Amino acid sequence: MSTAEFNAIVEDFDFIDDWEDRYRYIIEKGKSMPSLDDALKVEATKVHGCASQVWMHSTVEKDIFNFEGDSDAIIVRGLISLLKSLYSGLPVSEVANINAVTELNRLGLTEHLSSQRSNGLNAMVNKIKKTAEDELSKR
Repeated sequence: MSTAEFNAIVEDFDFIDDWEDRYRYIIEKGKSMPSLDDALKVEATKVHGCASQVWMHSTVEKDIFNFEGDSDAIIVRGLISLLKSLYSGLPVSEVANINAVTELNRLGLTEHLSSQRSNGLNAMVNKIKKTAEDELSKR
């Protein structure tokens, strides 16, 4: 289960054969994403376990999960953009049901990321899921 936006990215990837071009696509997605407000780049929004600096700020309004994020690394900004397309806009109760590994494997990402980037991506996914779980536990 994934969002229409993420499915569109999967379709785009199907037309891009070269991994260098796929990396450029991911980087462009990150560049087109708005920067996170500096006031939100605090310890509470920092993602630990990433080689680069990463911040993610999540919100839930009317039961819909959204987040915004930023990084000092352009490829990581692109990965944040992919995660945003995968999770944002879903009911908060569905966030935990998304298997990020399975969905991202549709892009062939796991075999093309360094172990550091993979660990950072997992840390971002864990932060997203923990935020959603915390929100649900408040109810």
